[in-house]
Amino acid sequence: MAGMKFPVHIPFVEHLGLELHSMADGEAELRVNLADGHLNSWEVAHGGVIMTLLDVAMAHAARSIHRQEDGMGPGVVTIEMKTSFMRPGEGELRAVGKLLHRSTTMAFCEGSVFGHDGKLCAHSTATFKYIKALPAGGRRLNTLQRTQPETESKDGNQ
Repeated sequence: MAGMKFPVHIPFVEHLGLELHSMADGEAELRVNLADGHLNSWEVAHGGVIMTLLDVAMAHAARSIHRQEDGMGPGVVTIEMKTSFMRPGEGELRAVGKLLHRSTTMAFCEGSVFGHDGKLCAHSTATFKYIKALPAGGRRLNTLQRTQPETESKDGNQ
């Protein structure tokens, strides 16, 4: 199954090579084929890679309910996240995020990462805040960096 385009530009996620496979109705799935740069000193997935998979899968599950809105509605920021690691991650990892409950400003999610053998590697719960802009650098507001539609070129010409 080929990945789909992320709805927002996330340089760190692109650097890690994470692929979005689905995003709809309060759920999202991501995958990554582990390479040397993803590994820890035990030669298995680094915990930071697994936590990033979980964070991004849950965030996309939270945003999936706004798919029909302009720009997919507000962005999300992680407020808190708790992760439990059950077994080492090896081979292709698959992360599934689910929206459990939401209010107008908050999303409560859970996520799981499965190894190449389909066994659970890690589980997480997290709280996200829906926001339209992120205060940064004094009085500056950073806007969400949305990706361009596939039909447009970088300079906006079709």
